[in-house]
Amino acid sequence: MLPPELPPLPPLTRAESELVDRYLEAVDLLGRINPARGDDTYRALRAAQALVTKAAGLRDALALMHERGESDLHAPTLARALRVLDGERRTGRVSMPPGPVS
Repeated sequence: MLPPELPPLPPLTRAESELVDRYLEAVDLLGRINPARGDDTYRALRAAQALVTKAAGLRDALALMHERGESDLHAPTLARALRVLDGERRTGRVSMPPGPVS
């Protein structure tokens, strides 16, 4: 049995696609660095080192959008794209894990 098909990505400009991709790359690295979820300092260190490059890529994607006159972020459309690309799970690793029930 095949897994269910994902919904299609919403139409995005090339710059918006780049923004979404770079954002998720940075989020993935932040999830690896998260001290509340990690267990290996070397893995967190490597992710932190890579984050510098990914943050620069994110900055460049936003700068390109601004230079092209794309001054508005279309949040609902970008949120749909992030959901299709598993953004909810990926960003969840950046947050605090559930605490103990008192």
